[in-house]
Parts: sequence; C-alpha cells; structure tokens
Amino acid sequence: MQKNDEIILNITDMTSDGSGIGKYDGMAIFVPLTAIGDTARVKILKVKKTYAFGKLTEIIEPSPDRAENRCPSFSQCGGCVYRHISYAAECRIKTDKVYEAIKRIGGADMPPQPIICSENTEHYRNKAQYPIAADGAAGFFAFHSHRIVKCPDCALQPEIFSQITAACTEWIRDNSIRRVYNEEKHTGLLRHIYIRIAEKTEEIMVYAVINGKTLPGSDDLVSRIKSVCGEKIKSIGININTDKTNVILGEKCRVLYGEEYITDILCGVRVRLSPLSFYQVNRATAERLYKKAAEYAAPAGKTVLDLYCGAGTIGLSMAKEAQKIIGVEIVPQAVEDARFNAGLNGITNAEFICSDAAGAAAELAKKGIKPDVIIVDPPRKGCTAELIGTIAEAFKPERVVYVSCDPATLARDIKIFAEKGYALSEYTPVDMFPRTSHVETVALLEI
Repeated sequence: MQKNDEIILNITDMTSDGSGIGKYDGMAIFVPLTAIGDTARVKILKVKKTYAFGKLTEIIEPSPDRAENRCPSFSQCGGCVYRHISYAAECRIKTDKVYEAIKRIGGADMPPQPIICSENTEHYRNKAQYPIAADGAAGFFAFHSHRIVKCPDCALQPEIFSQITAACTEWIRDNSIRRVYNEEKHTGLLRHIYIRIAEKTEEIMVYAVINGKTLPGSDDLVSRIKSVCGEKIKSIGININTDKTNVILGEKCRVLYGEEYITDILCGVRVRLSPLSFYQVNRATAERLYKKAAEYAAPAGKTVLDLYCGAGTIGLSMAKEAQKIIGVEIVPQAVEDARFNAGLNGITNAEFICSDAAGAAAELAKKGIKPDVIIVDPPRKGCTAELIGTIAEAFKPERVVYVSCDPATLARDIKIFAEKGYALSEYTPVDMFPRTSHVETVALLEI
C-alpha cells in the first residue's frame, strides 16, 4: 500500500477521537468521518509500518449508525467528533471506551453500569472560551492545531452566546482593535472572549482575556454586551493573561461592570461562580453525576473528604446528610467561592482548605482526621501515587469515590488502589460532553 492509493474499506471500530478503523491486508487504516458498519472508498494519505491514515472519498454502503450532520464547521472544528453518528451509537462507543480501559489498564474485567446519557445533546454547555482570529472573528481551534475555525453559531453553546460573540466581533472591528493576540509571537492584546451562564438563574458573565492590563474601548464593549443580554448580564470584565502559554485564563481579573460573580443552583445548592471557579459545563447531567457520586459515597452521618473540590459543589450537595464535609482545592478564588457557597446555603458542617490535594491530605492525616469517605475529582492526569498512598495507608476510609474525566488515568489509579487493598466495586460512565470525545466516569472503591 502506498500514498494516494484508493481502497474499499469496511469500518469495524472507532477511535476515541471519532475516526473509523478498518483493516486492509492486515493493516489498520484510520479514517475520519466514518462510522462502524460503513463500507467506504478511502484515499490513503500516509503510510506507516503497521498502520495508515486515509481520507473518506465516498460512502458505498452507509452504517445504520449514521446520522445527518447539521453543523457546517464539523469537519474542521476540533470540538465535536461524533456528529455523523446517532447519539445512541455515541453512548455505546463511550461505554466501550471506559470498559476497555478498566479491563486493559486497570486489570478489572468488570462491565460498567449503564451509561448516564445527557438529556440534551445541543446547547448544553454553560461556558465557552472563544479564541479571536486575526480579523476579529470568534471561533474554535481546529483539531490538533491552534488554527482558528470561525464558528459563529456553535450547536453546543446556548444561542445567547452567538449573539454575544457577534456583538464582541463587531466591537473589535468598529473600534479598530486590530492588535489581536498572536500566539507564536506573543504580541497583540485580545486573546479570548470568555462567556459563562448560570442555567437556573440565567445570569451571564462575559470576560475579555487580554495580554495586557487595560482594554481600549471597554466602555463601548460593556454597552454592546448589555444591549444584547439585558438584565441577565451580571458581570463583565477583563482577565489578565500576559504569560506565553496556551493556558486560557490568567490569575487576575478586573470587573468593568456588575459583580465579580454569577450564581447558579446545582442539586438544590446555590453556587457562586467567579471567572476562575471550576464548574461542570453540563449542569443538568452534572446533577445526575453528583447523585450517582452520593449513592456511592453513602454520606449519611459520615465525615467526607472532598479532594479537588473546586467551588465545593460535590461536597456541598452531600452536606445535609453528612456529619462533616472537608473540601480541598488549590485555586484560592475557588476556595473563597466554596466558603461563600456554604454560608449562602446555611451549611455549617463544611470547611474548605486552600492547598494541593496531596499536601492537604498529608496534613490532615498528621492531625489525626479520619474521613469515612473520600471523594477525588482530579484533573485529566489523575491522582499522584503520593496522594493514593496517603488515602489508602494514612486515612484508610471505608470508601473512595473517584470522579474521572479520563478513563485511562482512572484505570491506572484503580490498579494502584487495588495494590493497596481497595477493590473496584462498581463504576458508571457519564456522558457530560455529548458529540465530543470526552466521557466522565464515577467509580466506587472499597476496602
């Protein structure tokens, strides 16, 4: 097989990034925009030793999983990967992805509980960060690149976000703000437009992420955003990020209009959200995820340690049943929000510590604090071996509830926990991010 060859390929599997996989002369061929069950004509683009990459040129026999794609940016934007298949097929693929990771990496041949699917597959996100193109247009990065694909009406975002970005791009052009940030040269001012909405209260926050300290024409920008959002806009400001990095938000924010935060309601708990606070982007499915976490934690009358707690949402959702909640988070503003959220809801049995999870866990262990249940909700890289050691050897809780955004690191950590006496009892995939490659999982580990 050589580059530019055309072959007929039966697609029998799919990668986690949405590319179909078929075998040809014993070699795996990866083809974007194909689905399991497709018979396709494929042009070979690159050939390696044991695999190759191809481009779809014709669907000869379509898969029964195929669905109509209605997003014009789908084939270019790096956000969605499953718009060409049904949602049922997507959930099957994500379930298999979690199961295979747990079995292959975690060494536990245990089938998952049925996946918790999202009730909404469109307009479900409550947060978006739009990079700005050189001509002032907003969009998203192309797959595996930082090339901006213009996307004025993303189907994953609330419709109001499109109106806000349109107002922002008009403001950029009308005010001759041409100094849009250039990532390679680290020059220019405007990096991103950051938008967040509280679904239950409908409060909206808009921040311009800038490579500087001031934003020329900011009064005009505030006026335009207010005209689009009306009374729903509660916070407009700038986020200062002058670092040469691909991290979107800097550590400093300044309010131009309104308050420093918006307020939402999650699992019956009022939650204050500042620009830097972590908050699940799919609120409705987050409630179902938290209920599953509470089912696994069984917090009634127990001391619960919530590591990587963000604004405290998981722990606070269990506070009415638990004897005590202790939350740990490294972002100071998120800890401030968590403490405020406890007071806002009249919760007196919760305390929050600003520290990295491993350090705080070790300090609590020294003080002799013995939680009955530990919840971990780490970033994509998972837990450190040091933290797992502290949990399993110093705390020795009855249960560990692991909320994961990456099946591979979850599986790795399950294996480490197993070596320290904690067996996997049950786990449930949760589709927090329909149409994308991502899937969450809640797992219960017991001694």
